[in-house]
Amino acid sequence: MTTKELQTSAREDSNPATFFQDQLRHPIFQVLRDIAAEKNHEIYVIGGYVRDLILNRPSKDIDIVILGDGIELANAAAQKLGGMPVSVFKHFGTAMFKYNGMEIEFVGARKESYSPDSRKPVVEAGSIDDDQKRRDFTINALAISLNKDTYGQLVDPFNGLQDIRDRMLRTPLNPVLTFSDDPLRMMRAVRFASQLNFKMDDITFAGIVANKGRLRIVSKERVMDEFNKIMASPAPSVGLNLLEQTGLLDEFFPELSALKGAETIEGIGHKDNFYHTLAVVDKVAQKSDNLWLRWAALMHDIAKPVTKKFVPGQGWTFYGHNHVGERMVERIFNRLKLPQNEKMKYVQKLVLLHMRPIVLAEEIVTDSAVRRLLFDAGDDIDDLMTLAEADITSKNESKVKRFLANFQLVRQKLKEVEEKDAIRNFQPPVSGEEIMETFHLRPCREIGTIKNAIKEAILDGVIGNNPEEAKEYMFKIAQKIGVIK
Repeated sequence: MTTKELQTSAREDSNPATFFQDQLRHPIFQVLRDIAAEKNHEIYVIGGYVRDLILNRPSKDIDIVILGDGIELANAAAQKLGGMPVSVFKHFGTAMFKYNGMEIEFVGARKESYSPDSRKPVVEAGSIDDDQKRRDFTINALAISLNKDTYGQLVDPFNGLQDIRDRMLRTPLNPVLTFSDDPLRMMRAVRFASQLNFKMDDITFAGIVANKGRLRIVSKERVMDEFNKIMASPAPSVGLNLLEQTGLLDEFFPELSALKGAETIEGIGHKDNFYHTLAVVDKVAQKSDNLWLRWAALMHDIAKPVTKKFVPGQGWTFYGHNHVGERMVERIFNRLKLPQNEKMKYVQKLVLLHMRPIVLAEEIVTDSAVRRLLFDAGDDIDDLMTLAEADITSKNESKVKRFLANFQLVRQKLKEVEEKDAIRNFQPPVSGEEIMETFHLRPCREIGTIKNAIKEAILDGVIGNNPEEAKEYMFKIAQKIGVIK
């Protein structure tokens, strides 16, 4: 059944014994129906699982809401399914367990109220209607009854099913209140728009604009969790554009929004580096699911606003933006609470090197230049080439075609040189210890001089990358610098 047919069937069929009943195939639903009948409880599956069922999307989570004690329900369901361990979160009144590849969470129906300086609500027991009202969007407020008399019946007080059909994001209540209460919902709105290719209605969009400053009370970790989901979506530019248009981007990532705008002096303009960056990110996303490669695409021109300069008779320059950008990566990652580890260093490396393959594609490719690129990029050379190719966003089709053809030559040259010289992840064929032992030296500057000379000779193709030629060259350099007579 297509998504459209699925939506139509779910909307028009009022018989609870047909559409959704047929879709509730996981064993947990029959178990919960039996518990509801035994204990006379009202039980529903709610939220993202229902939404994804209608959209025909895979889902790993099932959220169950009960008019009563969610922890008690979780324990009862786990016992009926074989007694698997239940994780209990008493502070939140929730419990969960994993079964048949799904993470199943249980909570009592509740209503919430918020104080202005916190996104942590005061929670009270409530009805299914109260629970649906507290949801972020109408498409996530859909519930399906698991009760015997109404099993499989859709509970849709806010017309969320129609919003799914229209691919529209709306809030169940006034969006100004919804986003003020929990500002992280603004990031979730952008994330759903990006992941699902939905649009926001005008009132929802205006609610985000009105509350954008409230994002400051949300921890950077939670903001980045949503931002990374936007970055992982099929076309990240959808979400990145919305973040800029609503003003949210300025609240946590002003360096990125600073890329926006094109300036003209003496009739010479430069491209809008914000939209160029979004195009590069989307092109990388078409080639790779690697989140940190997408981050490198996002950051590759991050320093252009601070390095921009107009030179009369020459035009716009951005000298050193790759070097400055590499340094900015650490500051930005630190502020945004992103990993301060190998992932950050990987992004820094690609930002620093992103122009090198383009330079090679513009010039005659020499073995020496290719060796040096392999030496500097190491195992990340393929990702670097993917980024560099994505960086060609010119509207001049012949220019793009020429560059991409040249990139194929560079890739072939990289393969040939690597097979011949084994430069990737280069290890010196002569160690510092061997130099010290050969010439009876204590630790000194001359050892570094000899090692560096050998490395440069290998990269320049003067000698091969092997111990025999390296040792012979070692004696020449030692004699040249006076280590031996």
